[in-house]
Amino acid sequence: MIIVLRPDCKPEQQLAFAEKLKNDYDVKVNTWNGVHSTVLGLIGDTTQIDIEYLDAQDIVESVKRVGEPYKKANRKFHPENTVIEVAGRKIGDGSLHIMAGPCSVESEEQIVGIAESVAKSGATFLRGGAFKPRTSPYAFQGLKAEGLDLMKIARKETGLPIVTEIMRTSHIDMFESVDIIQVGARNMQNFELLKELGKIDKPILLKRGLSATIEEWLMSAEYIMAGGNNKVILCERGIRTYENFTRNTLDVSAIPIIKKLSHLPVIVDPSHASGKSWLVEPLAMAAVAAGADGLIIEVHNDPPHALSDGAQSLTPQQFDSVAKKIFKLKKAL
Repeated sequence: MIIVLRPDCKPEQQLAFAEKLKNDYDVKVNTWNGVHSTVLGLIGDTTQIDIEYLDAQDIVESVKRVGEPYKKANRKFHPENTVIEVAGRKIGDGSLHIMAGPCSVESEEQIVGIAESVAKSGATFLRGGAFKPRTSPYAFQGLKAEGLDLMKIARKETGLPIVTEIMRTSHIDMFESVDIIQVGARNMQNFELLKELGKIDKPILLKRGLSATIEEWLMSAEYIMAGGNNKVILCERGIRTYENFTRNTLDVSAIPIIKKLSHLPVIVDPSHASGKSWLVEPLAMAAVAAGADGLIIEVHNDPPHALSDGAQSLTPQQFDSVAKKIFKLKKAL
């Protein structure tokens, strides 16, 4: 249930009203103070609460029951967009960010070189995999801790904040200096990992699962937020459908749907969605046109010899061309 308070409601009235709701109905009350209004979100068994009684209170503007199981990620509870600041960069404020870099970190020369290149082309974050979940147990699994160290070196050299994927709860301490922790599609419903990430004060990039519905995706975000961490960025990376021409099928419609249902920022991964480098540009353009807050794009200095996902990786020169078009489109919009 959500209660929108009148703009002239005084802070002491708000506190007293929230306390009364807790005591009378045994519910948890979350408060969101917006620019134009204050919203109280009631979590718990609200079936016995009389809406007409609440609506009759002088300080109440409107009352609504919420049917969706996700509360903290729900726009009804939090009407204004969530803006997440990372190293001076704001995600969700209407600007466009590009997270670019290789699928896997392979060497210091490789990651630093790519970081310098994408930074010159306008990328605002460096992405790169240190721990790599792969379908085959025989495929390259990443450099692990060494890969994290190399990402930090690239950050020091270029100033780009780093985004990299976590695989298990025992690695959380290792990711303390990572700017944005990515939860991959295969771990979207690793609820124990999500619970632990909810306890830390760090942005989490949550990728949509291979066949996850939008509600399931938002419920995974809810696990993180329920733990106290509201810095969640959603990432649409394509879902599994009947079509097998592409690696996955990019669900462009998910962008405006998420914008309607949730206040969380949403970015798009056209690289994993398509699995083909020549499709990255049109899918990235479509995502920006649909309202995405950012993109995460794979860039490799030598795609034919990449240790993972070379077929979907752009060269630095290709990325420079795509980035120019993307920023031009964003400006036009």
